[in-house]
Amino acid sequence: MNITDDIKASYQLALDVRLKAHAPYSNFKVGSAVKFKGHDQIFVGCNVENASYGGCICAERNAILNSVATIGKSEIEYVVVVTQQEEPAVPCALCLQTFAEFYDPDVPVYLANLKEITKVVTFKELLPIPFNSFTA
Repeated sequence: MNITDDIKASYQLALDVRLKAHAPYSNFKVGSAVKFKGHDQIFVGCNVENASYGGCICAERNAILNSVATIGKSEIEYVVVVTQQEEPAVPCALCLQTFAEFYDPDVPVYLANLKEITKVVTFKELLPIPFNSFTA
C-alpha cells in the first residue's frame, strides 16, 4: 500500500475533523477527507446526527457537499475515511451512491482507524453497480 505524504496529511485532517462529529446517539464518530483532481484543497467532513435519524448526515457526504458549495462539481482523486474501530468501517451505501456522481470507479478509498490507514479499496469494489443513469 503506497501512502504518499499528501494522503498522510489527508488522514490527519480526517482524524482531526472526526473529533468535531456530533454523534450523541450512536457515539460513532467518523471523519473524512476528500481530494479532487485539479484542486489543492482537501475537503473534510464529520458525521452530524439528529434525533430524527433521517436528518443525519455522514462524514463522507458532508465533505462532498462542502466541496460542491466551494468548487462546484469536480472529479474525486481519493477519499480517506477514519473510524474508531480497529477494523475501519467502509462508507455506507448512501455515501457510495453520492460518490457515484463524482468518481471514476478506480479511485482509491483509504480506510483508517485512530492509529493508521489500514486498507485501501476502490469505489468499484465497494459499489460495483452504482445507480447513475436514467433511461426513458
